[in-house]
Amino acid sequence: MKKIVALVMLVMLAGLVLAGCGSTNTKAPAKQKIVVGLDDSFPPMGFRDDKNNIVGFDIDMAKEAAKRLGMEAEFKPIDWGSKEVELNGKRIDALWNAMNITEERKKNVLFSEPYMESKQLIFVPVGSPIKGEADLAGKVVGVQQASIGDETVDKDAKLKASLKDFKKYPDCVAAFMDLKAGRLDAIVTDEILGRYYMSKEPGKYIAIEKALGEVGVYGVGFRKDDKELRDKVQKALDEMKKDGTSAKISEKWFGANIVK
Repeated sequence: MKKIVALVMLVMLAGLVLAGCGSTNTKAPAKQKIVVGLDDSFPPMGFRDDKNNIVGFDIDMAKEAAKRLGMEAEFKPIDWGSKEVELNGKRIDALWNAMNITEERKKNVLFSEPYMESKQLIFVPVGSPIKGEADLAGKVVGVQQASIGDETVDKDAKLKASLKDFKKYPDCVAAFMDLKAGRLDAIVTDEILGRYYMSKEPGKYIAIEKALGEVGVYGVGFRKDDKELRDKVQKALDEMKKDGTSAKISEKWFGANIVK
């Protein structure tokens, strides 16, 4: 009798173990996601709308690419000056926010192929005597800290030395506020961002058409050891360009297809 009871208990125990294994195997796997780091005050690439939602051209591009990869895109605002620290500290998976590809950044970041051109222009109030780079001498000029505009002015020793003052801001919103208030004479920033602000306040600002420094390109940044993710995203971007999805997103935000 003892043997029979022991056998029954063993069978019951085995059944419970198998049931537990079965429930584990049938559990749906957690949905993968890609955490995108961005400056959420960089319209029209990535910014907050009047409902505080993060929107923009790069946001739409990232969402579509993630969707095609069966992933969810999560957007995490970061201090843009610490972007590489955030990326390599694995607090984010990608930098996707009109990030210029430079040789210096390539040392710490693995980039996608370029998807858009980037020009640094001078923006001034209407009526300003500034007509070009030479006219910045003796003037107060502002840039976003750690931006390509910042790097462009820093690299030009002659230009920087000629300025009355060179101010760096956490974002371009603050810089344009000071330009509007008369605390700045000019801003050096990305053409796309500057023209966006011009469109919001027609007749307030002028763009000096000649670009400062070299014309750059935007790319999506990944960790150097994350080639697998970079390649997957690049494949999705290539498909989006081929089937016209990128063009539609571009037309939504810029009124034209300016995807490279």
